[in-house]
Amino acid sequence: MATPNASLIHLEGVQKSFALPNGEIFDAVHSLTLDIPAGEVFGLIGKSGAGKSTLLRLINLLERPDAGKVFVGGRDLTMLSRRELRDTRQQIGMIFQQFNLLQNATVFDNVAFPLKIHGRHSRAEIDARVRECLALVGLAEKIDTYPAQLSGGQKQRVAIARALAPRPQVLLCDEPTSALDSETTRSLLETLREINEKIGVTIVIVTHELSVVEVLCRQVAILEKGRLIEQFAVDDAPLVPRLTSLGREIDALVRRRERDDREAREASQAREALEIEKEAVHA
Repeated sequence: MATPNASLIHLEGVQKSFALPNGEIFDAVHSLTLDIPAGEVFGLIGKSGAGKSTLLRLINLLERPDAGKVFVGGRDLTMLSRRELRDTRQQIGMIFQQFNLLQNATVFDNVAFPLKIHGRHSRAEIDARVRECLALVGLAEKIDTYPAQLSGGQKQRVAIARALAPRPQVLLCDEPTSALDSETTRSLLETLREINEKIGVTIVIVTHELSVVEVLCRQVAILEKGRLIEQFAVDDAPLVPRLTSLGREIDALVRRRERDDREAREASQAREALEIEKEAVHA
């Protein structure tokens, strides 16, 4: 069965809602249809709460849609058995914001992990593939290192190598640069672009950073309140101002969130200091 419109990824009327603690229902993704061609570098952008990360997790069914269909490589993932879905997910790598590495395992064992758990590869095959993936992300010399000895950028590169180990068709990236400084971000984006060019893996990236879209993506979709409101090529000049305007709005929201987080952290530290002083008085 061919994927509709010959796209590698085809989302057909997907919808996902969550029950909030107050009993209300939040529509994270609302009847959304989207096509992503093979080999594309595709960005998902929008304000906080727009549904970007939920949509990304629908692609590999980490979140199962309440309605609609999810096609990857011609297969409707919503119709697969648990075993079939587990096998199909080998074709869909995922990179998270916080790296999610095994802290007590070496870089080698972290990258080898997805190959070992399925038991289909010999020790020699695993060794060769791990070294190949680490060379691809520029970390061949870190093979025996532990995550605690790595920088943030190096940890994310290990996470990329691990995601690539099973030779996926798709690489899903959930804000992979948000915990990194600007210089490390540029280097990591260059690595992702080189990987796309060398092995043709389709990359779908969620980001709130306009620079990530401009540097890495060829296509971008803008989400708002769980709906797809615009989709275009990044180098499409007439539409770039719309993306730039949205980028400014997102940047302002991020700065506000960072300020609120800083103020909350300072308030917490002040409360802790006060408690320490109280304990000292009553000691």
